[in-house]
Amino acid sequence: MTRRNETAGLLRGWRTAASGIALALLLTACATQSAGTVAQAPGTPGFLLGLWHGFIFPVAWVLSLFMRDVAIYAVPNNGGWYDFGYFVGIVFLGVGARKTRTVYVSRRVG
Repeated sequence: MTRRNETAGLLRGWRTAASGIALALLLTACATQSAGTVAQAPGTPGFLLGLWHGFIFPVAWVLSLFMRDVAIYAVPNNGGWYDFGYFVGIVFLGVGARKTRTVYVSRRVG
């Protein structure tokens, strides 16, 4: 393969990636929410409920496959704090909180 063909292939890859990103941005720019959905009532879930929902995510996800009234994410919520609690619940308390152990073998016997 010549250098010219390699450069053309690389440019084609970049163009494809840039087109995909542009299309994704165009489609997400069209997304809207109605004001009634975003309005926050006094009992709207916040950080602590987000933390709990993130922690129970694996169980809630399995249940949501079989039960229509089980959801894995509360809507409406109070926004950033609920999302942060959800993230912390999944990453630090739930599925992402796996402990790893590194085993070092310094010498072999036998």
